[in-house]
Amino acid sequence: MQGVSQTRDLVGYGGMPPAWKLPGGACLAVSMVVNFEEGAEFAVSDGDPQAEKISEVVSVVPPGRWDQGNEQIFAYGMRAGIWRMLAALEKHRMPATFYMCGRAVERLPQLARRIVEAGHEAACHGWLWRPHADYTDREGELNDLRRCVEVMKSATGQRPTGFFCRGSESPETRSILRELGFGYASNGFDDDLPYWDRTDAQQPLLVLPYALDSNDMKFFHPNGFVRADEMVDYVRDAIDMLLEEGEAGHPKLLNIGWHLRIAGRPGRFAAFKRVLALLDSYGDKVWIARRDAIAQSWREQFPA
Repeated sequence: MQGVSQTRDLVGYGGMPPAWKLPGGACLAVSMVVNFEEGAEFAVSDGDPQAEKISEVVSVVPPGRWDQGNEQIFAYGMRAGIWRMLAALEKHRMPATFYMCGRAVERLPQLARRIVEAGHEAACHGWLWRPHADYTDREGELNDLRRCVEVMKSATGQRPTGFFCRGSESPETRSILRELGFGYASNGFDDDLPYWDRTDAQQPLLVLPYALDSNDMKFFHPNGFVRADEMVDYVRDAIDMLLEEGEAGHPKLLNIGWHLRIAGRPGRFAAFKRVLALLDSYGDKVWIARRDAIAQSWREQFPA
């Protein structure tokens, strides 16, 4: 009979969260994340053993065969979706963090640079759009992360300080992030507040939790969002709930995630536009910031 793991933390702040003070007296921090991963998904034409299966429709192409349709669905994000999103973010003067996959940046370095020049953060999203949990050796994962960092630095002129991978990290991921000098990790779905991973007592790593519920990926999942307003309403409910807690003295973090090939489509872009307008409507009650700025705020008030 397998024993119970003693490494999982199911307690967190134990109902007594720190009193985080946000700029301007805001009661809620909001992180807008846009995923820049099209061109880094598994594709047979890129030499990968099989094509990515999660897309607009369930692929009917046999494993190992070229899936032209799925590649084009992903390509739409870079060819069309991103321009809508960049224009809307500029209109609202809203900063975002872009999770960038290395192979996507390698293909479109000029676009990655444009994103950074527009004032957005470029965070590392792994070399490919894949779970780091499927790495079988530390060296392979380390080399891919080094490669991703170098490509992003070359394209944008800045070294990424944040990391998030699809799905789950491997047992070695955070050790590698420490070795490479990352400032924060985002593969944490277990809290509404940042916290320190002290697995290595000599080198604590800040975890800036992310979330998958207020995320446009649910337009691709059964029983998720169908119409644009369903996501807008969900985000509004989350904001109102967290504002209530923030006004009581305990501000939290809300993550809102987007994908170029998903919300970049005309029928779903309405959700993106309406969420930006919704955030604007809360005025100074909400602090909308890049993830590196949120990490810095936490680090200054609650150092390791």
